[in-house]
Amino acid sequence: MSNNILWRPSEAQINDSLLASFMRAAQSNSGGKLNSYDDLWRWSIDHPDAFWSLVWNDSGVIGNKGERILLDANKMPGAKWFPDAQLNFAENLLAYANQNKEQDAIVFWGENQVRRRLSNAELLEQVSLFQQWLLAKGVEPGDRVAAYLPNLPEAVVAMLAATSIGATWSSASPDFGIEGVLDRFGQIKPKILLCCDGYYYNGKWLDGHAKNEAVINGLSSVQNSLLLRFDLSDQSHEKVGYADDWLLEVDKLSSSEIRFEQLPFDHPLYILFSSGTTGAPKCIVHGAGGTLLQHVKEHRLHSDVRVGDRLFYFTTLGWMMWNWLVSGLAAGATLLLYDGSPFALNDKEKPELIFDFAEAENMTQLGTSAKYLEAANKADLHPAQTHDLTTLRSVFSTGSPLAPEGFRYVYERIKSDVQLSSISGGTDIVSCFALGAPILPVRIGELQSRGLGMAVDVYDDAGEPLQSGKGDLVCTQPFPSMPIGFWNDPKQERYLSAYFERFENVWCHGDYVEITDHGGMIIHGRSDAVLNPGGVRIGTAEIYRQVETIDEVLDSVVIGQQWEGDVRVVLFVVLREALSLDEELGAKIKQVIRAKTTPRHVPAKIIQVSDIPRTKSGKIVELAVRDAVHGNTIKNVTSLANPEALELFKNLQQLAS
Repeated sequence: MSNNILWRPSEAQINDSLLASFMRAAQSNSGGKLNSYDDLWRWSIDHPDAFWSLVWNDSGVIGNKGERILLDANKMPGAKWFPDAQLNFAENLLAYANQNKEQDAIVFWGENQVRRRLSNAELLEQVSLFQQWLLAKGVEPGDRVAAYLPNLPEAVVAMLAATSIGATWSSASPDFGIEGVLDRFGQIKPKILLCCDGYYYNGKWLDGHAKNEAVINGLSSVQNSLLLRFDLSDQSHEKVGYADDWLLEVDKLSSSEIRFEQLPFDHPLYILFSSGTTGAPKCIVHGAGGTLLQHVKEHRLHSDVRVGDRLFYFTTLGWMMWNWLVSGLAAGATLLLYDGSPFALNDKEKPELIFDFAEAENMTQLGTSAKYLEAANKADLHPAQTHDLTTLRSVFSTGSPLAPEGFRYVYERIKSDVQLSSISGGTDIVSCFALGAPILPVRIGELQSRGLGMAVDVYDDAGEPLQSGKGDLVCTQPFPSMPIGFWNDPKQERYLSAYFERFENVWCHGDYVEITDHGGMIIHGRSDAVLNPGGVRIGTAEIYRQVETIDEVLDSVVIGQQWEGDVRVVLFVVLREALSLDEELGAKIKQVIRAKTTPRHVPAKIIQVSDIPRTKSGKIVELAVRDAVHGNTIKNVTSLANPEALELFKNLQQLAS
């Protein structure tokens, strides 16, 4: 293999992949030769109606597809996908459960405190009971059902029950504060609110009753609330006054056949929320059909998720990766759910619970954040030596760009024979623009491919396509998982402003990227966080990639500070315990950056801090740090997991000269 190729699928793996099977069907459909992934991608862009129709057929979508596939294909937004179709999202996710009722549907670990599993038969029964409860409370298509929950099996059950009726699902995780939840749910006015008595984090029980009651009291639209229990083996609980208790309610019900409301392709399925770091969270509405088609495409074709696979993603209900994960049911996979700290100690007093879970449950796909992989590397975890990961075929990484050091860590210390898929998309599209392809090699520092059916390109500032080099990630054609709109945005003013203001009729995503000669993608950071010293554009990820190779540094954030009519690069670092940033370490950091990039990348200032502010999904908030440094108002700090960290960046004497 060449130096930059870390893994290459064998001919047998390629031929056996679901993507290769789809390619053969596409070739028959197209009447031409599709000899490579690039050929297939190009066909999917040139013939979007044929491509998405084949995705529907190939993945066995249940519903009435209708005759028309795409109307107004030249309008972004405004294109209409499958305008005559009728389907039900939950029915498609539960199709395999009906075929194999003994298979595990869900396996749940709440750190090492609580473990549960549901068979497909039990999942169907639970969805039936939950559907009956919702119907008894008068829930109808279009009503909002909101969940303020840990990553419990009951969250999946409740989502399936709600969407089987045609209700619209929205969720937040219990690590959100009261104000953060009200900022989100208060806009969409849910009829039903689900909450939990508490959860474990890092071995500590965090009681949820006070926050639950405050949220319910703050939502005047809520007509009924329901309390779920984290630990079903604990029978010592008392009935609470602010919500019905599911353990008591379920005794009043008996399971029956699940009713699946047949609804239009664009029926509102999910309301997801932007991070809210630049203002009030945007309420992004996604349609049932577009979400389903995009997810089955990504699971089956890009991730090779098969019937009987055991799919894991470390996520909470406050991150769109939860929505992505649960769609794995449509591919016939068992969902492996984890709630709590990924570095909680196991019974051996080691922070290896994620890999314990992988070994114990024969995990086939392990999904996590780039931050987790970087932290596991810094923590010197060697799962390849300590755990049996024979069944593991893929590792997924998202949340932020995975540095080359993270790529090497996966292949050297987790497993040498896996497909590592660094993926990128977002809440905005509840899916990916660039991700893996099981028939392609994995190259260090690169996302393997642009998504099928996604007309992804790179534009310069003037809106012209770049043949090479760095620019803005855009999508030039409609795709099914575009939002159907924002909540309470009848003229689509906020929607248009968010994605279409910069380039007319072209989706501008806000990532600063380049496409490589072989069709992969490198992400250099967010466009709005790009550094501009001396007029030269530098993506923040270019600096992070070098800093993450330095053993003394645990975390970092880089910003551009306005200084003397220009911009100077400022790097903040969190160091290992008991280390201080002295002249020698500062010089080492600068030397590493200079040697691997350019003199323009070298920070003018390096400052040690004790923490880096991040969103609840683990993303660094460079803009909030930049605002703190410049003394600007920081909007919506409730979107942050650790808002107190922003105080570390205010009024710094080191930045006054």
